[in-house]
Amino acid sequence: MSPRGYDRPLYILPFDHRGSFETKMFGWHEPLSGEQTAQIAAAKQVIYDGFEVAIAGGVPKENAAILVDEQFGAAILRDAKAQGYHTACPVEKSGQEEFDFEYGADFVAHIEAFQPTFCKVLVRYNPEGDRSLNRLQADRLHRLSSYLQTTARSLFMFELLVPPEKAQLDKLNGDKKRYDLEVRPGLMVQTIRALQDAKVEPDIWKIEGLDRPEDCEKVVTAARRDGREEVGCIVLGRGEDERQVRKWLTVAASVEGFIGFAVGRTDFWDPLVAWRSGKATREAAVAEIARHYREFADIFQGASRSVTK
Repeated sequence: MSPRGYDRPLYILPFDHRGSFETKMFGWHEPLSGEQTAQIAAAKQVIYDGFEVAIAGGVPKENAAILVDEQFGAAILRDAKAQGYHTACPVEKSGQEEFDFEYGADFVAHIEAFQPTFCKVLVRYNPEGDRSLNRLQADRLHRLSSYLQTTARSLFMFELLVPPEKAQLDKLNGDKKRYDLEVRPGLMVQTIRALQDAKVEPDIWKIEGLDRPEDCEKVVTAARRDGREEVGCIVLGRGEDERQVRKWLTVAASVEGFIGFAVGRTDFWDPLVAWRSGKATREAAVAEIARHYREFADIFQGASRSVTK
């Protein structure tokens, strides 16, 4: 069964971070108290407010989306759905090397409760890595893919991370930049094909930034092979600085099949830190998040238009 696909422009503000948010933003560890949970939810509300300000300021509503978790963002997900925004919700456990469902066998009930536009997974998969782990992850992902295709309520968004194996880095003398440029693009294509062969059928592939258009083209070719012409790709920010994110957005937007982006930490992290430390007001943090998000949308739109002219 082929995916339905999604090939319309899509500009996502992701703030589904859980473990990293707890430990790096707040310095807390599980289990959280009710007050701690409420404080994290309040911080995520600041991000959501920035998203809405950006839409009011010109980001097309039909292309905008949020990605937020149920644990800290249930109220946001419900409001966004009521407002007619595109929503995405993660189903994976946070911060694990091995993909598994956040709510175990109950994952279906949680998807049904929120019915997001997109059901998102984050998966670390290196095709030259542990074979048994890769098979285990593929089996779990096939289960989710089959459910989503059968119910047709939410589309399947797949965030693919391809971390280097030690042997791969050793060949490059530990140079991670060379790995990203020379090795990772080919591994991503291998992974996409392997997961498709395992009957894992995302409608959207969420891809780590690539520096060369030809590598983006190869990823799209893999994502759309064998009748998957409607499948889209979006580029993620990976928490990099604004200069690098702008480059990745511009490169991706120049390639047909890359329909948008998902940039989170580069957008909201510094404004939230400034607000929490008392160096900025809540209103200033909201405005800065909105400014970043709108700027990224403008960059992608502008680069896309220059290609189609």
